Amino acid sequence: MNRNYFTRQDVRRLEEKALEIRHDVLNMIYLAKAGHPGGSLSATEIVTALYFHVMNIDPQNPDDPDRDRFVLSKGHACPVLYSALAERGFFDKKELDTLRQYHSILQGHPDMNKVPGLDMTTGSLGNGLSIGVGMALSGRMKHQDYMTYVLLGDGECQEGMVWEAAMAANHHHLKNLIAIVDCNGVQINGWVNDILRVEPFTDKWRAFGWSVIEIDGHDMRQVLTALHDARTMRAPTVVLARTVKGKGVSFMEDNSAWHGAAPNAEQLAQAMKDIEEGAD
Repeated sequence: MNRNYFTRQDVRRLEEKALEIRHDVLNMIYLAKAGHPGGSLSATEIVTALYFHVMNIDPQNPDDPDRDRFVLSKGHACPVLYSALAERGFFDKKELDTLRQYHSILQGHPDMNKVPGLDMTTGSLGNGLSIGVGMALSGRMKHQDYMTYVLLGDGECQEGMVWEAAMAANHHHLKNLIAIVDCNGVQINGWVNDILRVEPFTDKWRAFGWSVIEIDGHDMRQVLTALHDARTMRAPTVVLARTVKGKGVSFMEDNSAWHGAAPNAEQLAQAMKDIEEGAD
């Protein structure tokens, strides 16, 4: 397969953008005094690659019927999506400072009726892949060639509805559907496999008829390559991105306490220092 669709400069540009997004995520959750940093930070490279290199989208025409679709099934990780949309130009970055405020367009879970560039309201875990199946099937029926991307959490895949959607996607041969699972291994109450084991994860997806690509979800080259290769598959494809909850922040990494908690001023300063040092 052709690996020449991104350059070294593209990778560096995207890594720098991911750093900006991590700054945004931490700052907006700090100002809101609430939010979900852990799963936002683990998904940063994935969302950055999609919004700044992979997806066919236009901030000047957010409702273009031929645009690629994105569903954030793990809707609580919306700070990373809000940052990407703002950085991409869908709305003013000043809005990021209003996260979770009354009358803000940026609520604790994404609302498609309020946020420009948002394709679907999400929040109730397990629903996103079914929505993605509907979007992909609609595109095929209307002879449109857009791709549909759905980002799930690995803990979310404990939901039975995910596997009903996976079965339906294979039944309908939806090669225009790409799922990405943010496999950070941690959910709100602890380690995913201690609470309800999802492994053998790869075998499960293959048993449902999906093509499977496994990557390091923080390696931008691997993320870009996987998302490119997924478009060439003849079946629905899932990218299993192995990530770290709270990636880049020393006291948040692999710590379920930071699934849904806001840093105080001292912790914010340390978090910003950590991500800067990690980017050097």
